[in-house]
Amino acid sequence: MVTEPSRTDGDAALPSLNSTSFDQADPTPISSTPAPAAPRRPTVRLMFSHPAHWLSFGFGSGLSPIAPGTVGTLWAWVAFLVLNPWLNDVQWAGVLLAGFGIGWWACTRTAQALGTGDPGPVVWDEVLAFWLILWIVMPASWVWQLAAFLVFRLFDAAKPGPVGWADRLFKAAPGQAPGWAQGFGILFDDLVAALCTLIVLALWKI
Repeated sequence: MVTEPSRTDGDAALPSLNSTSFDQADPTPISSTPAPAAPRRPTVRLMFSHPAHWLSFGFGSGLSPIAPGTVGTLWAWVAFLVLNPWLNDVQWAGVLLAGFGIGWWACTRTAQALGTGDPGPVVWDEVLAFWLILWIVMPASWVWQLAAFLVFRLFDAAKPGPVGWADRLFKAAPGQAPGWAQGFGILFDDLVAALCTLIVLALWKI
């Protein structure tokens, strides 16, 4: 009698599978949200790399190494005096509305490029807010315009009361990349500072 050699089962030849290789969770966390970029230095080269940066940097005034917010507000003052003879109230209202919409986009994009929620060189918020103030108080004497400038800078820099609340309202959480909410927040606290300035000036006139 011929004995058939024993046959190895094909399944038995496969290596044994450890159930934990499928069931055990991967210890590496997976997130759909990209990590925020490391903060970048604001430079002239960055400003010219995109129209959003050009606008949000106040056409270069925000790149001042000293007090960029004050320099941006001074630029806004000069620009208003240059433009004001050519624009009526309706046209100024259109400029301010368009400046808010476009500025929201520009400030958001620049904050994302710089990797921080409220970059100091972004001064379009000061420009827009001070244009709003001057649009409402003009015509006014140089002394009255200077008073508006100083009061606005005080509210914007010190951020007392409602201005501080507005500044904190849309702050990004630690480690959170800037988004549209932070871009809106860049503009929002300066508009609140402009409102407070107008209230102080109105009370001053009484």
